[in-house]
Amino acid sequence: MKRIVVLGSTGSIGTQTLDVVRRHSDQLELVGLAVGSRAADLLDQAREFGVRHLAVGDERLAAATVADDLREAVRSKSGAPASLAAAVAQRSEGSLGFGADAVARLACLPEADIVVNALVGAAGLRASYEALAAGKVLALANKESLVVGGDLIMPLAARVDEQRRAAGTAPAQGPAGALMPIDSEHGAIYQCLLGEDAREVSKLWVTASGGPFRGRARADLACITPAQALAHPTWNMGAKISIDSSTLMNKGLEVIEAHHLFAMPYDKIEVVVQPQSAIHSMVEFSDGSVKAHLGTTDMRIPIQFALSYPERWDAPVAPLDFRTLGALEFAAPDTDTFRCLDLAYHAGRTGGTLPCVMNAANEVAVAAFLAEEGTYLGIAECVEAVMDAHEHAGVQRVESLDQLETVDAWARQEARRWIEAR
Repeated sequence: MKRIVVLGSTGSIGTQTLDVVRRHSDQLELVGLAVGSRAADLLDQAREFGVRHLAVGDERLAAATVADDLREAVRSKSGAPASLAAAVAQRSEGSLGFGADAVARLACLPEADIVVNALVGAAGLRASYEALAAGKVLALANKESLVVGGDLIMPLAARVDEQRRAAGTAPAQGPAGALMPIDSEHGAIYQCLLGEDAREVSKLWVTASGGPFRGRARADLACITPAQALAHPTWNMGAKISIDSSTLMNKGLEVIEAHHLFAMPYDKIEVVVQPQSAIHSMVEFSDGSVKAHLGTTDMRIPIQFALSYPERWDAPVAPLDFRTLGALEFAAPDTDTFRCLDLAYHAGRTGGTLPCVMNAANEVAVAAFLAEEGTYLGIAECVEAVMDAHEHAGVQRVESLDQLETVDAWARQEARRWIEAR
């Protein structure tokens, strides 16, 4: 039985993780749940799964009526436990916390084996850090953890891998599994690399759907509305990541993640548009051979593999039927129209604190666009302006979480100032 904490349990990845837990309740046990602000939904989840360790990121909700119900839920011992692990959890004290620190503390929950980090934005970095520092397996869906703090996260993951090997808890073959990517693209690359010699890899191909505006010229995007940008053609995702997908910033973030996850230089990471989203990514080897990972476009598949590794469990959805798939299309991304991808490559190659600045500015610009306080094309313009300002002041070497939080705050302030001036 693997005991799991899910951070961001009411979001798209979080709710699909809970679907996987329902399907494999004989293998998975929920012991902790955290949300940003959807406390009422958290209460429903806690009652369904009998979870008594909870956290809410929004401190203001500590005084809300639902907080009393949450407190009762963590005290409650009613109901028969589904397993021995659940019985032990029921005998222990429950916990409820409010604020970012409470969410990060949940990542260190002693009885947890795996922490699923599905938090949105830079807020997920500290939780990832704390989970690995506590020796947990990190199933990572929070892109910003590696984009902003990859220089800190990857050494921690390597240390946990060593601990798992020394303790005999790592698989007999393959990666030790301390950091399991949940992104469909990185999960695909991870699986394509199993059993292979990383030194023989010549290129990683990160696939992109192209988003809802594939094929449009820059002039066509001047009056794009949030509703139009949220209409992703193949994936069901949250608002922020849907906007990032439409601008190709999401793909830029994934390129930086791939650089950290697989220790791959940027000149060996390419993005290719694959509109059907049937190929989730590919690995090219030195002899010209290419491994491609294909499957149904459902995030429960990579989520489940991140939790089941090194095993494979029954498919959570209907497998892909190649007889009805039809054509597979490929195209180069249009970086002239979608500037964010090139900005991300530049931030990644420069390194240091520049990816942190890029990410923070993008979060602010996307939020402004969703609130109809900024324009669609203004997202890339804002990000580029803030990156330029940071490079002019001097990019720093990444040294600590506190440093990154300071840089993040500066970049957000600069981005807001840029938006307000327009």
